[in-house]
Amino acid sequence: MLSIGTLAKRTGTKVQTIRYYEQIGLMPEPGRSDGGQRRYGAPELDRLAFIRHARQLGFPLQAIRDLLALSDSPERSCAQVDAVARKQLREVEARIARLEALRAELQRMIGECRADRIANCRILEVLREHAECLSDHEPPMP
Repeated sequence: MLSIGTLAKRTGTKVQTIRYYEQIGLMPEPGRSDGGQRRYGAPELDRLAFIRHARQLGFPLQAIRDLLALSDSPERSCAQVDAVARKQLREVEARIARLEALRAELQRMIGECRADRIANCRILEVLREHAECLSDHEPPMP
């Protein structure tokens, strides 16, 4: 059995994060020692490693909750898992497109700034007036 500190070290997860995952139901309520300390076994270690890796891949907590629920039914088709992963891929691709637009806009702003005085600085002009931008790089509204 592992203490919460050992579990945290093995998975690279902060103790506070593990407690939070327990609080929101991503991690099960742990067993306790006679002294009341949390105790974790291999299933909890595997589950936390899964959650941590999914978070590293950018999956939101609800998607992770859905994936964990699906993983509890190994006889089911993996079509739903595929759908969750495809949705995440679309969101990552949208973020990449926004970042590429940001990069292009910043490169353009810097390239157009030839002023030697703040009063004539093209970068500050563009930052003051969004209409001066050539691309839409605002994140979509939730």
